[in-house]
Amino acid sequence: MVQVRVGAYDCDVLVVGGGIVGLSTAYAITRSAPGTRVTVLEKEPGPARHQTGRNSGVIHSGIYYRPDSLKARYAVRGAAEMVKFCAEYGIAHAVTGKLIVATDREELPRLHALVQRGRENGIPVRELGAAQIGEYEPEVRGLAAIHVGTTGVCDFVGVARQLAQASGAEIRYGARVVRVDRRPERGVAVLTADGDVVRGRVLVNCAGLHCDEVARLTGDEPGVRIVPFRGEYYELARPELVRGLVYPVPDPAFPFLGVHLTRGIDGGVHIGPNAVPALAREGYGWGIVRPRELAGTVAWPGSWVIARRHWRYGAGELRRSVSKGAFLEAVRRLLPAVEEGDLVRAPAGVRAQAVLRDGTLVDDFLIREGARAVHVLNAPSPAATASLPIGREVGRRALEMLGAL
Repeated sequence: MVQVRVGAYDCDVLVVGGGIVGLSTAYAITRSAPGTRVTVLEKEPGPARHQTGRNSGVIHSGIYYRPDSLKARYAVRGAAEMVKFCAEYGIAHAVTGKLIVATDREELPRLHALVQRGRENGIPVRELGAAQIGEYEPEVRGLAAIHVGTTGVCDFVGVARQLAQASGAEIRYGARVVRVDRRPERGVAVLTADGDVVRGRVLVNCAGLHCDEVARLTGDEPGVRIVPFRGEYYELARPELVRGLVYPVPDPAFPFLGVHLTRGIDGGVHIGPNAVPALAREGYGWGIVRPRELAGTVAWPGSWVIARRHWRYGAGELRRSVSKGAFLEAVRRLLPAVEEGDLVRAPAGVRAQAVLRDGTLVDDFLIREGARAVHVLNAPSPAATASLPIGREVGRRALEMLGAL
């Protein structure tokens, strides 16, 4: 057992996870309380190797999220702060705006509901008829659309690197956590896979795809299980077909936004993602299977509830995963001019989705506390957009714990 020794702390706050949320937390702590010693443990050889670095790079406006939810408040605030942060540090970004397009009559009520939600969240929205869509996207077809001007794109990996540098924290890469010894009266000691022991007064868990496991290592029952969903992307061989960002109308029953078109900061256009169950926490392809992790997902009662409740939706996603033609069919609803040869496979991502025991997909950011520990247990999209306010909130809680010791 790793022992916590009084007076032998390596840091005040020990952050597990070097994605954009963990690094934003380190940045927020040192900005808010200069002199606080922060150490970040990241198991990969560099920052932002998973959710942060494997998404479509979109700065989300916050239009989709329930008013007064953390996602709504932090995305709206975070989008403006992210643009400012990128401008301050010279990180590639652009505020492009985006279209959300209804291609079927049954989608029109949901599109109008998004207009109302956008207004409730303080987001400027312009409603468009079918003929007006071409003003923004000449090749896109639909019955109606809305234009959201505050959406943009940026280099989130570049943001993560800058947060790491500007935080002044000690960042230890290649440091995979294998054991945690927490003594509420003393502190937290973490053993890494290479045998190092790091001792801190407070632990912050920003481990993303592994956050529930880290919570249990700490001795806290998270009450959720991370169920990984892989999002598969294609790149558009004719990027000139798309000027900016084009999204379908999402189904409010699911946390996924559907297959969309994103012109990134490099000028390329990514198409996707779909959402299929991954066979490992970092299962970026069907060939990546980790039996222990898969068994953990299968053993969680909520996984079976999801399968029973949403099997029809899931079947469609699986079909698009194994059939390029089916994926093409989904894209053509928005972009009729696209051909099968225009779709080039691109790297996939995995969404760390927290699921309750009853099968409920957690639809908001979830932050919980234990003795000397703060756990970020659900931070999928739009967490990159919202990372600066999320980091401040997590950092505030960690500093309050420090102050109470």
